[in-house]
Amino acid sequence: MSNNGSVQQNSFPSPSRRISKRIGAIAPSATLAVDARAKALRAEGRPVIGFGAGEPDFPTPDYIVAAAVKAAAEPANHRYSPAAGLPALREAIAQKTYRDHGYEISPHQVLVTNGGKQAVYQAFATLLDPGDEVILPAPYWTTYPEAIRLAGGVPVEVFAGADQDYKVTADQLEAARTDATKAVLICSPSNPTGAVYSSDELAAIGHWALEHGIWVMTDEIYEHLTYDGVEARSILSLVPELADQTIVLNGVAKTFAMTGWRVGWLSGPLDVIKAATNLQSHLTSNVANVSQWAAVAALEGGMDAVAKMRTAFDRRRRTMVRMLNEIDGVRCPTPQGAFYAYPDVSGVLGRPVAGRTPTTSAELAAVILDEAEVAVVPGEAFGPSGYLRLSYALGDDDLIEGVTRIQRLLSQG
Repeated sequence: MSNNGSVQQNSFPSPSRRISKRIGAIAPSATLAVDARAKALRAEGRPVIGFGAGEPDFPTPDYIVAAAVKAAAEPANHRYSPAAGLPALREAIAQKTYRDHGYEISPHQVLVTNGGKQAVYQAFATLLDPGDEVILPAPYWTTYPEAIRLAGGVPVEVFAGADQDYKVTADQLEAARTDATKAVLICSPSNPTGAVYSSDELAAIGHWALEHGIWVMTDEIYEHLTYDGVEARSILSLVPELADQTIVLNGVAKTFAMTGWRVGWLSGPLDVIKAATNLQSHLTSNVANVSQWAAVAALEGGMDAVAKMRTAFDRRRRTMVRMLNEIDGVRCPTPQGAFYAYPDVSGVLGRPVAGRTPTTSAELAAVILDEAEVAVVPGEAFGPSGYLRLSYALGDDDLIEGVTRIQRLLSQG
């Protein structure tokens, strides 16, 4: 009551002010949104085939699951553990780094995170001050620009189209560099395009960054998923002088079919890892111990299960690319890594499709979902319009059926 006895109504901020500007400006994950939409339609009984999620359709290998079961029964794993990660996992990551890429890091240079997304965000949050620019090659994974903005940075997009196999050059990066440039992000093998930078291409970018004192963020989470004899090199194995200005992002999710286990990491200079660990100590503390022991088993075990998955991905890749390139107006470069195809569909835009005339890839993706009951992610989620991303991390039969539906739809006037 007020002093005069009348009842006062509570005063709340207007709806537009209830959410902070920082969080309100975040765009939702387009890939997760497409996947959720496909699952919702399937739950309604519609025969939707989803090419949206970047998630292997294989179960986690048995030996990894067995290690997790054993860890779950150990009381020590029911307690808090170091925020930076279990010493055994940090050691395994250091050993894996030397085994796979030939350069040495200390376990103290590793921070274990709750999946790769947390590694991405914490790396940017640790390095960036408000207004710092990050050169972001496009097409890019949809989380990158949002993580940069959340950290107060400014993403500066540099686009490379299908004519460049979706790979930027050092000259393009130099053209985008300003006095505010703090870092560049490289993802190879790439999400969303499957492009893999050659040793010469990566070395040129590394020497450019070294010359100008620019930090390199290198996302290597698809490193073991390459095809046609292509090898995914780490930029630090090519330009070791970059070690003091490079952060490596990685995890077990894609290689070992462990997306739900939520184990990623970042490695880099000791002062950066210490600062990022301090952030994580307040943000989430340690990653679930059972998941960490599962990751130890993954990194220390053999790669036979990974080889079998890669063989299946390779078969699906070749099928998808062939079928997409049979569509008039579609041009799909052959991806050399990851499990995505990224066709250029600009030749389809502006043409009638099932009584509609899509002029953007977002509109085209909507037509494909409505008319063919196939879920794809439009290029707008990853940069410029005119492209679609299709994951081939799904069963062969569904893949063929889904692309066949797209072929039939786009052949209609």
